[in-house]
Amino acid sequence: MESMTFDLSTTTVRALNAELHDPSVKSYEVLHPEGAHAVAAGIDSGVAVDVHGHVGYYCAGMNDGGSVTVHGNAATGLAENMMSGTVRITGDASQSAGATAHGGLLVIEGSASMRCGISMKGVDIVVGGSVGPMSAFMAQAGRLVICGDAGDGLGDSIYEARLYVRGRVGELGADCVEKEMRDEHRAELAELLAAAGLEHDVTEFRRYGSARRLYHFTSEHSGSY
Repeated sequence: MESMTFDLSTTTVRALNAELHDPSVKSYEVLHPEGAHAVAAGIDSGVAVDVHGHVGYYCAGMNDGGSVTVHGNAATGLAENMMSGTVRITGDASQSAGATAHGGLLVIEGSASMRCGISMKGVDIVVGGSVGPMSAFMAQAGRLVICGDAGDGLGDSIYEARLYVRGRVGELGADCVEKEMRDEHRAELAELLAAAGLEHDVTEFRRYGSARRLYHFTSEHSGSY
C-alpha cells in the first residue's frame, strides 16, 4: 500500500502521529481535522502528508524531513521548531508561525498573524500575503519573504536573518533597518519565490536586516537597554 488515509472524525491525532513516527507507507491523507491540535507533529522522515481542512495549534511542529500540506488555515505555532522539510498552508496562519524553526521551508499562501518567524534560526518562510506586528522578532538566521505588508515592529532585535517585503512596512523594530538590494539578494529572493510557487517581480521588494547596534553591551548606553 503506497498511501494511507486517517479520518480524524473516527480516529485520534495520537494514532495518526504514532503512525507518522514509524511510517508504513510514503504518503498520508488526513480528513476532517476540524481544528485538531498537533496534527502531524514530530515527523522525522520523508513522508508526505496532505491535511484536508483547518488545523489547530502546533501543526507540523518539529518537522524534520516531512512534506506537510494543509488545505486550510492553521492556528498558533505552525511548524514550530521545524528542522527540515516543507510545510505549506493554503490559507492563513495564526501567530508565531515558524517560531524557533532551524531549517526547511514554510510556505503560507495567505497571511500570517503577529510574531511570524519569531526567533527563527535558519528556516525559510515565504508568506503570500501580509504579516502582523513583531514578525521576525529576535530572528537569528534564515530568510523571511513577505509578499504583502508587514506590521509594526518588524525585525525587532534581529540578528542575521534576512527579510524581504513587497508591500508597506510599519514602524521598524529596534535595530532593524532597510538595506541595499544587491544582485545576490535578488537572485536569492527569486529562488525562494520559485520554491514557494509564487510569481512576483523581485524588483518590487525591499530588504531589511540588522543594523548591528545591539550586538554588544556598552556601559555608556546602558540607559537604552
